[in-house]
Amino acid sequence: MVQDPAWHLYRSLLAVIREGSLSAAARRLQLTQPTLGRHIEELEADLGKALFTRSQTGLLPTPFALNLVPFAEAMESAAAALMRTAEQGSSSSDGTVRITASEIMGSEVLPPILSALQCAHPKLVFELVLSNRNDDLLRRDADIAVRMVRPTQAALVAQRIGDIQLGFYAHRDYLARHGEPDTLQDLARFHVIGFDRTDQSARAMVKNKLSLDRRQFSFRSDSDIAQAAALRAGLGVGVMQAGIAARMPELVPVLRSTMVFSLDIWLVMHEDQSGNGPVRTAFDGLANALATWVRTQQKDAVSIGCCGGSK
Repeated sequence: MVQDPAWHLYRSLLAVIREGSLSAAARRLQLTQPTLGRHIEELEADLGKALFTRSQTGLLPTPFALNLVPFAEAMESAAAALMRTAEQGSSSSDGTVRITASEIMGSEVLPPILSALQCAHPKLVFELVLSNRNDDLLRRDADIAVRMVRPTQAALVAQRIGDIQLGFYAHRDYLARHGEPDTLQDLARFHVIGFDRTDQSARAMVKNKLSLDRRQFSFRSDSDIAQAAALRAGLGVGVMQAGIAARMPELVPVLRSTMVFSLDIWLVMHEDQSGNGPVRTAFDGLANALATWVRTQQKDAVSIGCCGGSK
């Protein structure tokens, strides 16, 4: 009969699958290798099935073990959320808040906003996860999400902040060498920066709307940060938020007369967190600061003549 294994056994299972060996997993969890080995043996005994086979490259998870991963990860997320709740103090602004956002939002937009929030609420602790996945909150991987699409899942509280403008840009040195495209069809003669595989970034959404194929991209990456770096390095034409591009004088907007893009920005939390003091404090602070940022970036976009003006 299958027993009911403790959470720490599943945590050890995840560590071994991720690291590929008992020794590496033990270091990650700060346990001894024999202790970790006993965890795996105990879990196998409780479940009545083998979890790993040995190979020359390390431990290989069995198909049964791989089927357990999403459920073990859900337990991992719930355990982390439990710890964040347990660490909260008596104040409504005393505790840890885990936020997820896209790479560009997380690296270019949120840090100064979080800095101001921390000045106002010194006991708030922030954890920032850069991800384009839209199921983070349902999985309890985060408390708050900043997203570019309206969430459709139930049990989520979503607030629309506004819209952000995006456009095509290129480094001025690249344009000096290759000229400037006049139409979308002209892009076939230029180097285009785009995604590598199926991607949910804002850039990919825009390119999908324009029916651009990855075969047209001469630089491919699923990382927003890598795409932005390639754009600033002069590797070709790419898409960027107009407000962010306005801070980079080396970037020049192209296709201004024909290309108009906008994406909604949403702030989301699980409905169960609406009464959580630190999460509520962070959510309200982020909502106000992001609304101000949206208004500012729209003005910046207009000042450089990008995307046909503000909406």
